[in-house]
Amino acid sequence: MLHPGAGDTHFGARLRQLIFRFVLWFLGITVGLVLLYRFVPVFVTPLMVIRTIEQAFDDKRPVRWKHDWVPFEKLSPKLQLAVVCAEDQAFLEHWGFDFQAIEEAIEHNRKSRRIRGASTISQQTAKNVFLWPGRSWLRKGLEVYFTFLIETFWSKERIMTVYLNIIEFGDGIYGAEAASRHFFHKSASQLTREEAALLAAVLPNPLQRNPARPSSLVRNRQQWVLAQMRMWGGRINYEEPNTPRPKQ
Repeated sequence: MLHPGAGDTHFGARLRQLIFRFVLWFLGITVGLVLLYRFVPVFVTPLMVIRTIEQAFDDKRPVRWKHDWVPFEKLSPKLQLAVVCAEDQAFLEHWGFDFQAIEEAIEHNRKSRRIRGASTISQQTAKNVFLWPGRSWLRKGLEVYFTFLIETFWSKERIMTVYLNIIEFGDGIYGAEAASRHFFHKSASQLTREEAALLAAVLPNPLQRNPARPSSLVRNRQQWVLAQMRMWGGRINYEEPNTPRPKQ
């Protein structure tokens, strides 16, 4: 005969056991994936799949999936510097989150209707490799979690390698190699400074900005990126991770 409350106690113990097992399962899979991608190329991401489905149901968009993975050594140093200058000038300093940029974005968004983001290259990499597009609190929380994991288990060179191999440069065009061949008919290792800056200039909105037909807005941003690249001295020095960002 069960004592009063014994059923509740059994249910609570069972629930705690299930939660514990779920946490272990979640940690095992997520940490395992991060460790795997430390060494293995990322050939497909959730965004690539989602974009392909969207294209298939949109008569005005061709179904296109261009993605060519290349190792770090074949990624142009000019393009590496360009995306740092354009997207995350504290990339070598932070551990995944640029709190100064977050504060500046919050202050800017209070005064302007044009929303400014503050996602680092690490955050963008984590989001694109492991998650889906969206603005929910759940997705944002998972983005923080995966950003922490890749900053813990990957080097900055690996983060840059994955980022430049999977980032969206156009509708159905993923990664620097595919973008370089599509827009400039050359390998990513052969990009000029101007071409690298132009690719970096479209990243805030690659579905609306086209490096092959750059608008005046894109051209202006390209010139700004080139100016920032000159301040950096022409390349990223991964050997000195605390190199301060240039004054903007």
